[in-house]
Amino acid sequence: MKPSLQVLLSVNGGYVDTAGFLALHGLFTTHVTGNFVTLGAALVQGTSGAVAKLLALPMFCIVVIASRLLSVALTPRGLGTGMPALRALVGIKVALLILGAGLAIGLGPFASGDGWPALLTGMTLVAAMAIQNAIHRIHMNSTPPTTIMTGNTTQIMIDLADLVRGVSADARIAIRSRLSRMSGSVAAFAAGCAAAALIYAKHDVWCFLIPPIVAGCTLRLRELR
Repeated sequence: MKPSLQVLLSVNGGYVDTAGFLALHGLFTTHVTGNFVTLGAALVQGTSGAVAKLLALPMFCIVVIASRLLSVALTPRGLGTGMPALRALVGIKVALLILGAGLAIGLGPFASGDGWPALLTGMTLVAAMAIQNAIHRIHMNSTPPTTIMTGNTTQIMIDLADLVRGVSADARIAIRSRLSRMSGSVAAFAAGCAAAALIYAKHDVWCFLIPPIVAGCTLRLRELR
């Protein structure tokens, strides 16, 4: 059975976030929230990486805006799928992940999170994952998120509570379907996190070779054809 687009995106979401955190001195490349926390920690503790965390938010915002504008421009009026736009965004993300891997291997390991090699690599990866966040909101908003698992986990617990307390047969079917999709996304994200940690421990910045391969596989899925 071939993996779905959602599963591959979730694996990459967890993988890139963990690899970036380990290699780039605590930079969260996949989501914004963690960088607010680690920025405060870096400022109080005097550790490196504060500049990268400050730059990550505007970089993330600019890329999401650009992704939206490109998606609208490429989506034919009157057609609801937006498939050309989705393929274009995924393709750009693959290119950025390839560039990020090249920068990480060519410039790393990184002695400081605030040096230009780490900043260039980190912002490239932030841009790639900002596109993935935009893809979910623009083209896949009926599916569980692939980059942030807090909402998925919360909904899973609520659904489990509803199953325990008892609901109608129709509601139970809907809950089980949602549980399957969200649990799959959480499991895939967790698998990506674990894989990144293990591969980074053995191969350091060479671990960044994996995300472009996984992302490239998404272009072969029927969901993007």
